[in-house]
This record gives sequence, structure tokens and C-alpha cells, in this order.
Amino acid sequence: MPVDDRQDAGGQFRRSPTGPWVAPPRMPPHQRAARPPAAAPASKWRFWSVVSFILLISSVGIRAYWDLSRPEAWSYWKESYLSPRMTSALIPSADFDGSGHGRRALAIHGTIGAATANWFRDRLDEGHLAPGDAVLLSSPGGELNQAVIMGEIIRSRGLVTAVGAADASGHVQPAYCASACVLVYAGGKMRYGVEGSMLGVHRFVATAEVRDPVADTQRIAGMLLGYMTKMGVSSSVVEAMSETKDVRWLGAREATAMNLVTDPVRRP
Repeated sequence: MPVDDRQDAGGQFRRSPTGPWVAPPRMPPHQRAARPPAAAPASKWRFWSVVSFILLISSVGIRAYWDLSRPEAWSYWKESYLSPRMTSALIPSADFDGSGHGRRALAIHGTIGAATANWFRDRLDEGHLAPGDAVLLSSPGGELNQAVIMGEIIRSRGLVTAVGAADASGHVQPAYCASACVLVYAGGKMRYGVEGSMLGVHRFVATAEVRDPVADTQRIAGMLLGYMTKMGVSSSVVEAMSETKDVRWLGAREATAMNLVTDPVRRP
């Protein structure tokens, strides 16, 4: 009869139906009483959270630095939040021809900068200009793309344009509008030609950073032709632009023949 000795006198060996096997060694009493190590303290977790936050902020700061290190990005930020390059004045009743009958107008003056289109839209909203109201322009030009956007805004709102500056009584005095300013002027549903005011055009050239200046200049010319055609201006104005890198001042008759000026104004 088989013997089933579960444990011998020393507690080391046991016998089973399949044969003897060695019992696992017992852990000494002082080890059995030991507890598993405690979790990491909360202060250590907070430390790594702070380190992660600092690294995240640093990465964002470095990216912002590189973005603002580009001249165009810095110009946009500066214009948006510090010092716009244009100024504006709301004219309750701008008198174009000295007849005493005027219309509400926003007069803008200065250089068209990297963020002027947004600035211009905000000024129109603040002034509550309605279709038929006017935008008075006095500017040497500036950013081409911003000027196109401004012209599109003027056309979408049904505003009229004129080159001039209003005095305290609302009488419109002659002024000049050159380079990219002409594109803003072209956006008017009607474009008044104030007697004595001047429109100046010239060739727009590519910046030095582009790989192929010739191709980029051609692209700009094509864009200008499409824009002017959309605004109802003759293609001859784009031809006049391409003829010279210096400003060419258009006479009143020439600007009217190009349909750049649609409503010549004569003072009594």
C-alpha cells in the first residue's frame, strides 16, 4: 500500500502519488513581515509636472520667436497690435464738388501696411458705412496684397471712392493716390475724380527672396489684369503700370479714358 507522506519530520520533503518532490522553502519570519515599497511621494509627481509644463511653454516660445523673426510676420503683429500705418477720420458729410451736398465718408491716410486690410474693415464697421457712402484716399501705396483685399471689401459693400482729404467743414481737397493705393481706389462702385487730385501707377516687381523674379513679376501682372478687369477698369492701366518702375502720374482725361475714373468732378 503506497505511503502518502505529505511532509516529513523536517518539513522539507513530501511524497505524493507521483513521487517525492521538494517543498518550496519557507520565507524567514522577518521577511514575511516586510511590506512592499511605498508609492512615489506626491511631491515627486508635482516636480515632473512642472518640468513638463516648462518644456511645453519653452517650445511654444521658441516657435513664436521664429515666427516673429520673419520680417513680414513682425510687421503684421506690429500693425495689428501696436501702431497701424494708416489713420482714419469719419466725415459726416463730404462735399466733393462744392455744391453743399455731401455724403458720409471714411477718409484714410498713410501707407498700406501688412495688416491694413483688417484695420480698414474694422474702421468701416465702426463707422457704419452703408452702400453709396464714400472712402476718401490719400496714400503713397504699400502692400500689394492688402490693397487688393481692401478694394474687394469696398466693392462688396457697394461703396464709392475718391482721392482727396476732407477739411474740418467737410470740403474735399485734392490729394494723391499712388502705387498700391490705385488698387484700393479701383474697388469703388463709382470712382470720383476730384479736380486737382492725382493717380500714380508703376510696375510692381517681385521681392528679392523669390527664386524666379521674372516669373513672379509675370504672375503679379496677370493678377493685376484679372483684378482690374473685374473692377471694370481697362487693361490699358496695367499696360501703363508695366511701362515704368517710376511713378507715372495719370492725367484726368487719361484716367477717365481708362475707366479708372468713372465720375469726374468739376468744382465751380
